Amino acid sequence: MGAEKRLGRFTVRLANPPSIAGFASVVGKKEGEGPLKDSFDIINNDTTFGENSWEKAETKMQSTALARALDKAAISPSSLDYVFAGDLLNQCISSSFAVRDSDLPFYGLYGACSTMAEGLGLASMLIDGGFAATTAAITSSHFCSAERQYRMPLEYGGQRTPTAQWTATAAGCVILSANGSGPYVTHVTTGQIIDAGVKDANNMGAAMAPAAYTTLDTLLRETGTTPADYDLILTGDLASTGSRIVRDLFLSDNVDLGDVFSDCGELIYDRNKQDVHAGGSGCGCSAAVLCGYILNGMRSGHWKRIIFAGTGALLSPLTVQQGESIPCICHAVIISNERQVI
Repeated sequence: MGAEKRLGRFTVRLANPPSIAGFASVVGKKEGEGPLKDSFDIINNDTTFGENSWEKAETKMQSTALARALDKAAISPSSLDYVFAGDLLNQCISSSFAVRDSDLPFYGLYGACSTMAEGLGLASMLIDGGFAATTAAITSSHFCSAERQYRMPLEYGGQRTPTAQWTATAAGCVILSANGSGPYVTHVTTGQIIDAGVKDANNMGAAMAPAAYTTLDTLLRETGTTPADYDLILTGDLASTGSRIVRDLFLSDNVDLGDVFSDCGELIYDRNKQDVHAGGSGCGCSAAVLCGYILNGMRSGHWKRIIFAGTGALLSPLTVQQGESIPCICHAVIISNERQVI
């Protein structure tokens, strides 16, 4: 059976694709002022979400997203066989604190901005393999907590370069079930570490773009599909700089992604009206876009089959200070309204 499921070294086709039973998105004030504001479940104008620190606020975002997604799926927390969760903070503290009182089987993940795609892939494969009936994938990011960890204190007011991205204050949760009416996760493509030699932590789009290109190219080759087979190919989060590079890399292969290609970092904000420079980033950016705008669109029939590809820059303040380049990764899943697989 394993050989039948494996389409190549990196891609698997799920024999029993799990259904997305519920999903929820929680965002902050800036995200709630953007073009996707009507697609989010909860918009909170208080950046602390009623807590006394930004880190605790991020924990609150995750627990709120999980509770809302379970409620929408009409599934009790005790029914979850596994929870996959991660965030940007050291030791993934937002995730572990969010579920510490829930008595749930927990896997903590660190894939930076690729975490939602990584969690979806792992959670889906567990269900397909018969090891679980219901799973959850959760992730989050918070502008203030990320700035404090990775860059400068907010009070410093540091100047941003044009290629810099704005870490979204957002969280998303997907509940997967062995049964249901879809949409379904039908394929999983696991990424590989790609290091293009970029050392500028304010240009993560350029650092992540080669990883996105590699994974998308691999998925298309190993599934025997083309961009025309999908209604949407969505990355997160390359923003404007990285998106242009991905388009150029495919054009060098004589493949025009055209209007089918988009990026969560470009969708979540209005760059003409909001000061976000190249666009959005952070684990919560792609998670909130997926768990709001995209999955609502699939439920309404606007898209029938999409590729969701999360891109992560696997750097830390320590490696940046030591002059290291930025290793990156991209994980991808195919989500379809039809359960039959390609």
